[in-house]
Order: sequence, then C-alpha cells, then structure tokens
Amino acid sequence: MYGVSLKSLLLLILLVLYSQGKAQLFNGDNYVVIQGNEGEADRIRKAVHVVPSLRQLQWQELELTGFLHFGINTFTNREWGDGTEDPKLFNPSQLDARQWVRACKLAGIRSVILTAKHHDGFCLWPSRYTEHSVKNSPWKGGNGDVVQEVAAACKEYDVGFGIYLSPWDRHEASFGDSATYNDYFVNQLTELLTQYGKIAEVWFDGANGEGPHGKKQVYDFNRWYALIRKLQPQAVIAVMGPDVRWVGTETGRGRETEWSVVPADAQLQETIAAHSQQQLAFVPANRMEEDLGSREQLRKAKSLVWYPAETDVSIRPGWFYHASEDSLVKTASELMDIYYESVGRNGVLLLNIPPDRRGLLCDADLKQLAEWTRLRQQTFKNNLLRKASLRTSGRNARALVDHQSSTWWTTQKNDTIGVIEFQLKQEQECDLLLLQEAIQNGQRIERFVVEYREGAEWKWLTEGTTVGYKRILRFPLKRVQFLRIRILSSRLNPMLAEAGLYRQAR
Repeated sequence: MYGVSLKSLLLLILLVLYSQGKAQLFNGDNYVVIQGNEGEADRIRKAVHVVPSLRQLQWQELELTGFLHFGINTFTNREWGDGTEDPKLFNPSQLDARQWVRACKLAGIRSVILTAKHHDGFCLWPSRYTEHSVKNSPWKGGNGDVVQEVAAACKEYDVGFGIYLSPWDRHEASFGDSATYNDYFVNQLTELLTQYGKIAEVWFDGANGEGPHGKKQVYDFNRWYALIRKLQPQAVIAVMGPDVRWVGTETGRGRETEWSVVPADAQLQETIAAHSQQQLAFVPANRMEEDLGSREQLRKAKSLVWYPAETDVSIRPGWFYHASEDSLVKTASELMDIYYESVGRNGVLLLNIPPDRRGLLCDADLKQLAEWTRLRQQTFKNNLLRKASLRTSGRNARALVDHQSSTWWTTQKNDTIGVIEFQLKQEQECDLLLLQEAIQNGQRIERFVVEYREGAEWKWLTEGTTVGYKRILRFPLKRVQFLRIRILSSRLNPMLAEAGLYRQAR
C-alpha cells in the first residue's frame, strides 16, 4: 500500500532545512543540526538531547491506533479501485460508526483513522469539489456523510479521530497537472480539517501513478503540511510526513533495534517522490533497513530528528473487507505476537479493522479483538516486581514500579552502565519482561542483559538493545526470585521509567 523506502521517508524531515515553514514542522528539541567537525562524543550528546515534540509524545503514548478501510472498494470487492466506479454502488444497509468506534475502544484502541478518500478518489463525505462521492450514492438518499458519523462517534466515546486522504486520485481529471491538482487536494484537505472538529492524525501514503494524460504529478507536501499545522496544529502527520514514519513493512512488526532518533540528510522532495509508489500493481517489499540510528549512522549524519515508527497491519489479509477472508482473520494469539513486536519494539501499532458491506465490523473480527484484549489485560494485570525489594547503585529505584512515566531511575554522576537487582518475596513463574525509558529525556539505552540467580550463580535470561518508549521481551517460562538488569551501554546516563515482570496469559 505504501511502497516508500525508509530512507526516503526520513528525507521528508529535511524540509525543515530549506522551508520557510521550519517552525511549523518542528518545535522544541526534536531536531538538531550536526556540524561536520563534531566528534563522536558531541554527536552522541546531541542525539541524546533530541526529544519528542508534545504531539509526538502524546501519539507514542497511545500505543494502539485503529485503521478503518471503508469505501467504494468495499462494494466492488477490490483493494485498489480505478476511479471509474459508479457512486450508486455505495449503499451500506446498516452503517453504524458507533459500533466501529465502540469496538475499537473496548480493544484498547485510543484513536482511529478513516479512509476518507482512497486511490479511487471516491469521497466518504459530500465534497464540494467532486461528484465522485457519497452525495451521489443511494445511501441516505445522497445526504449521508461517513466522515461526520465517525467523527461524532469518536467524540462520543472520547477516541481520537484521524483521516487518511490519498494523494493519488485515479478519478480526478486534473491529476498530473501538478498545480491544478494540488489546489484540488488542498481544497479537499481543508474541508476535512475544518468541518469535523479536532483531527488527531492526518495520514498520507506515497502512492503516485500517472495522470490521465501520462503526466507525472508532483505533490506539494510543503503546502499540505503548512495547511495542517495552521488548521489542526495538534494533529500528527504520518507516514509521508514529518512527525511519524512508516516502519517499512505491513506486517505490524518493528525492528529488534528501533531508534526514534535518526539521521535526516539533505535531499530534495523530488527524491522522495521518486521512491513512492509508481505502478498500479505495486506490492510492498520489505524495506526494513535494520540500522537506522546506531552510532555508525550518527557518524555520517548531517542532522538528527525524533522520528518514531508506526507499525501497520490489517486484521485480515486485505485492507478492505472481503467476505472470502472471513475465515482468515488473525487470531488473538497472532495479534499478541504482533503487539509484542510493535508496541514492544518502540512503535505504535496501527491495526486495520475494515467494516463490511453492511457498514458493520464483522463478528469474526470482533471475536478475535475481544480475546486479544482479554489476553493483554490478563498478562499485564500483575507486575511481579511491584512488591519486590530493589537494590541499585543508581538513584530513585522505586520509580521503576510506580506506573508513572514522569519519574525514572538513573545512574550516579556520568555512569553509562548500571545494575538494578530485584528480590521477589518468593519464586514466581514468569516469561515476559517489560522496560520503558523516560523518552521525554531522549532515547539512551543501547544494550542490556537480564539475568536470574540460581543458588549463588547469575544466569542469562534474556537481552536486548534499544528500549525506547516500551520494550517487551519474551523468554521460556522460568521460576525466578532474584532478577537483575544490567545496562551494558547507554548514550549518557540511562533513564528507565518502568520495569515489569509478567507471566503471559493463555
């Protein structure tokens, strides 16, 4: 669906280097320039002090967001429409946006994104700028507005509301006439940003096929970003945007080593567009460059930016609803695996749950969502470290188990290594460890190991590299009373906000 390389996405950040909208794209300390003569120590220090903006921090704390792929494709049984569809095909008989949002909230999803317009150009709101929309469908006699219904449901259930607006429009005749189409796109974007209340996230992909006359469309991303910052200043812009990057696959799984602080080296917007989707039959490849933010990458960087990863996946094989996939819905166990390797790898999970032709979420999807929610709640309800005795050479150890991201353990003076020991009151079975950094102070930890004591000997249990907002590690079931975490490498003093030891629910 996306087809944009990670390197290309990172380059979007460079708009700040030459755009007059610099202050609109970045604020605080989430961006820094590196001078060519700076050594490794200076670069590391700068990297540590790159921190998330308030909107990025609030987005990361969501952990789970939902995607609602719904539109004309739902009724043509396609994934990508070509823009020739008859609007009269769109006629959901029981559309209930409240059911969608309520189910998402019960699953722990705190913000949803609706496909207001996909590549086919069909608009789920009565746009003044095209006839290819719900206003020419039989649904509600042409007086319906799906965007309004979802926005209202989100407000009712206190869930964030986001919009997906496809840059590629296969229906619009002006696509390929860059200036004219960019005006058209801005007009539609303005409608969405001004008519539906607060927008939590605006989501663009890089799709860009030929226009009707074989012309290549050049997107005016700068203008779009500036408009969003003006009309919805708190909205996060993803994943072809400056706030959030695409992780690189549609598996919902992040890297074992996921840095939120990454280089952003100077190239032009045209280079980014050149790596976007170009072919109608594009199939996303694995573009998971494993090393985005290591010390080696910092040595070559000209600038650094806080640019966290969103990991996206559909609960079904496809993104839109297809009846033939009712038996292929991901199980709760599969969703747990994805959760551990997305949220548990310093990402935010964007889970797609597509409404069917009735305009309802399917029972098969709801069943797995409910069981997934139960497994998560049961797994994390009892932190075995909560009442353990702690010993450390660092400071503020109790912050590790107080459930407060605003407090943290750290080392003394300038120590970049540290040890934390826990003694449980008795042996407990466990198979999962959770760690969280205080990312408001930057991302620091590079490597750690976890050990348990058997008799007088400490034995290896598990290990990891980056922590970031949240790191979850699984290991074979073990009975443990004495546990220690050794920070082996950190960029300046490590700062851990939370530590948890759990047994996974079955």
